[in-house]
Amino acid sequence: MIDFRTAAPVTGSLDVQWHAGWPSPKHDPLPEIQVHAYSEHTVILRQNKSVHFEAPFLFLLFGNERALLLDTGATADPAHFPLRATVDALIDGWLDRNPRAEYGLVVAHTHGHGDHIAGDAQFADRPRTEVVGPSLKEVTDFFGFKGWPEGQGELDLGGRVLDLLPGPGHQEAAVVFHDRHTGLLLTGDSLYPGRLYVQDTAAFTATVDRLLAFCETTPVTHILGCHIEMTTTADVDYPRGTTYQPDEPPLQLTTAHLRGLRSALAVHDGPCRDFIVVYQE
Repeated sequence: MIDFRTAAPVTGSLDVQWHAGWPSPKHDPLPEIQVHAYSEHTVILRQNKSVHFEAPFLFLLFGNERALLLDTGATADPAHFPLRATVDALIDGWLDRNPRAEYGLVVAHTHGHGDHIAGDAQFADRPRTEVVGPSLKEVTDFFGFKGWPEGQGELDLGGRVLDLLPGPGHQEAAVVFHDRHTGLLLTGDSLYPGRLYVQDTAAFTATVDRLLAFCETTPVTHILGCHIEMTTTADVDYPRGTTYQPDEPPLQLTTAHLRGLRSALAVHDGPCRDFIVVYQE
């Protein structure tokens, strides 16, 4: 059994050049899914922009009893987006190094928009697998949230525990996941280097306040969202639908960016150097 409890979060590697598409998507020589091992028990995946312009990031976390796949990408067809095959290979490799008689998988989501749930059906018939539906009722029932959007939940993967915080505002059933083992705060579409679409300003602001309060008492190593849409030039983003982004900033943000987001919300402002707030109400 692996002891995931440590005095301080286990540091991983973000020394990676994320593949940001190709000038001609049809001729992109790289795989449909980029795989990066953040640590021995944590994998970050990115869908190729040549497959879908959203190029969402997905996260695979291993515990002693089961793994968590967070989000399933923007493309349903396994012929174009072989997510199930990729995840199965990663789990098989992990089990080769960490043998178990049985091992489960939870497939969940940062939120229920189509570019984060499209691959769900690839896991529908997978043994020992639970796929959490994207609706608010399915999310709150599975994770046991009480009094949504207040309170917190927990997900135990077998010694590896994640804190779950309600995250509505971008989408009503959004959840933010904090991994105690690595200190990663996985914010979905609530914070990332790109366009932050706010559908409910009051709910979104409350979510940011909730996250700031959480970060005051909990170690957070990096904030990882699900997209990169900015350029390395402050306040300048790539247009929606772009399939080649050769001048991307890093994925990881910090709690300072979270504070900057709160300041932007306070004045109802859009650009904030590393992201852009877009109000859709």
